[in-house]
Amino acid sequence: MNNKYFIYLICLVLLSSCVVSPPKKTSNICDIFYEKRSWYKAAVKTEKRWGSPAYVTLAFIKQESDFQQGAKPERTKLLGFIPWKRKSSAYGYAQAIDGTWDIYKKQAKKPFASRRSFNDSVDFIGWYNKKSTKLLGIPKNNARLLYLAYHEGRGGYKKGSYKSKPWLLSVSSDVQKMSNRYQSQYDKCKKKLRSPFYFLFN
Repeated sequence: MNNKYFIYLICLVLLSSCVVSPPKKTSNICDIFYEKRSWYKAAVKTEKRWGSPAYVTLAFIKQESDFQQGAKPERTKLLGFIPWKRKSSAYGYAQAIDGTWDIYKKQAKKPFASRRSFNDSVDFIGWYNKKSTKLLGIPKNNARLLYLAYHEGRGGYKKGSYKSKPWLLSVSSDVQKMSNRYQSQYDKCKKKLRSPFYFLFN
């Protein structure tokens, strides 16, 4: 076999092994964590490190990428029909943009963090929301206001830039509703998730 072709096949195998499929059911946080044990551990770790509730963090990811690992913004259209540049550099589970992600890696001391990693993405959201709570006084479980600060940036939030964007106000309300839903579900399965025996025998 041609060496170049063999190397190409190896690269494809390695790349495919890194692809993580989204959960089968994304509207129930318990189902997500039952299916993705490592995601549960990552969400709990984020909550301990940054104080961001798991149900808030996952509500953000549900809205931003619907748990799609390589999610990107849609491309703009040149002349109304030619695919052109993307609207921003947002990428991955958390749809973090380049600049903010670079700041996160430095401040959180995670130089090798990847936006394709669920663990790093939930940690990023926890880091960002903790700063919003500290600097803007937003309660850590107020998903609506935290999302507005996340989307507009803390500077934009202070200026009230979201007030002239009815669509964004609607989206932030949806995030709050999903957070409330996840919280209600999480309260019912939290005890089971904490038990090592559940995952050992299921």
